[in-house]
Amino acid sequence: MAVEGRIVAPPLGRHPPAGARHGRTLVLGHRGASGEAPENTLAAFRLALAQGADGVELDVWRCATGELAVIHDEDTRRVAGPALRVPDSPWRDLRQLDVGAWKGARFAGERILRLEEALEAMPGAVVNVELKTRRGEGASTLARAAAEAIRAARAGERVVVSSFDWRALRAFRAAAPSVRMGLLFDRKPAWRLRVALGVRLLRPAALHPDRTLASESRLRAWAARGLAVNVWTVDDPAEVRRLASQGAAAVITNWPARAVEALRGSPIPARG
Repeated sequence: MAVEGRIVAPPLGRHPPAGARHGRTLVLGHRGASGEAPENTLAAFRLALAQGADGVELDVWRCATGELAVIHDEDTRRVAGPALRVPDSPWRDLRQLDVGAWKGARFAGERILRLEEALEAMPGAVVNVELKTRRGEGASTLARAAAEAIRAARAGERVVVSSFDWRALRAFRAAAPSVRMGLLFDRKPAWRLRVALGVRLLRPAALHPDRTLASESRLRAWAARGLAVNVWTVDDPAEVRRLASQGAAAVITNWPARAVEALRGSPIPARG
């Protein structure tokens, strides 16, 4: 089933990738404009860009027949009702699910996208692709498939690939060495050691910290090492402004319109 319509985004030249350092803080819709539209759907991506976001963050799992399904959870219960485990399900079964109606009748009929469809539907937009695995299951196969999908869409210059799974990131680095990667982390025990080792071993272009870890001193220190810092999930306008003033490369938010408005007219911090 083809996705009808294409999202028209501003030219790439106006939106440097979120894995690169640049002159202003980007706004990325977390799973699209997921505060208002069903997450990880065409409707959510379209709305995020219409609200002025520079791009989106999305999640991918590899399903049983090899397609890369754009969905956050390991199973479909929360967004579709029936609980199909994505890695164990064929694409034809996943595609039939309605993943929009749970967010409201006007979104009924939204379907799970393949990664290729999402990238092709957003030409020119920055896309943060998060690789999802369960304890590393199928990480290498997923990473290689994602690299091929990004290559086929000619999207390598506008994509940053992130994951909590180092096996997926290592495999992706081998498959697509020129595509930027982001090290994703939260406040788990020994997170500092994990970040230090991850930067050394994986050589990411960006760090993707939980917002609770994004203090001013850390933002400054990470930026001083040449790392872009893309912070998730930031929904408070005051926090958006604070992070921008302290040098965050991007904020990832459920409410892109609020973040765009918060940054309107904000001074651009100096970037070394």
